[in-house]
Amino acid sequence: MSIRIQEGGHEISGALKYMLKKFEKMPIKLCVDPEEGALHIARYIALAIRQKQQDNQYLVLGLATGSSPIKVYNELVRMHREEGLSFKNVVSFNLDEYYPLKADAQQSYVRFMHEYLFDHVDIDPANVHIPDGELPIEKVEQFCADYDKKIQFFGGLDIQILGIGRTGHIGFNEPGSWLSSKTRLVKLDHVTRVDAAKDFGKEENVPYRAITMGIQTIMSAKQIFIMAWGSHKAEIVREAIEGEVSEMVPATFLQGHANVKFYLDPRCRGRANSG
Repeated sequence: MSIRIQEGGHEISGALKYMLKKFEKMPIKLCVDPEEGALHIARYIALAIRQKQQDNQYLVLGLATGSSPIKVYNELVRMHREEGLSFKNVVSFNLDEYYPLKADAQQSYVRFMHEYLFDHVDIDPANVHIPDGELPIEKVEQFCADYDKKIQFFGGLDIQILGIGRTGHIGFNEPGSWLSSKTRLVKLDHVTRVDAAKDFGKEENVPYRAITMGIQTIMSAKQIFIMAWGSHKAEIVREAIEGEVSEMVPATFLQGHANVKFYLDPRCRGRANSG
């Protein structure tokens, strides 16, 4: 069965999927475009929410920001409006936040999540958790410890959504992050700050630090979906899926997770480029 690549109007045969599977160390789903991938993930989340509702239980979501998950959130909002999907039994924990940064700043992840999801669904505000970029520095360590405790209190993350940065970071776990790391204050890699400059006007406006869930916190999720769209992510995706596990490419730690899936479009197809 062939897959049509919208860019250029070419078709790719099932051989592309085979070439990916030949080298992969994590399951992948090759999608025609980001919209298809977003639909798959959103439908899985909606089904999980409804199943938990039947059992009168919470569904605990680990949420990401950035361009990759926006289409997932758009579809969840559509399902809430048009199909009656309720978020009253959803508890959310966001991956990260720049530090220091005010919650009402244009670049804050608090603003992002409200703009793309929370303001459009019926989630209880008390069930929304996002790292606090406004804390005094002396309170950050305790906040991070409490953040992990809250996740554990709700039974751990049921589903974690991830993107991947050009450094291989997941959350803001930059190269050098360790597998046992928990929620903490980190220093951002130069590449990450360069990539964020477009949102802050210029690089010098980008915070040097962030609060992020740790690798161990992420790896404790029962199901992980990681998305990457576009040719600019192809090289780091290849490293994450095919490379040796290394703290220098934190996404490679996901190879050790029992229930993780990569969602890619044909432009972000890693080693298949060299096939």
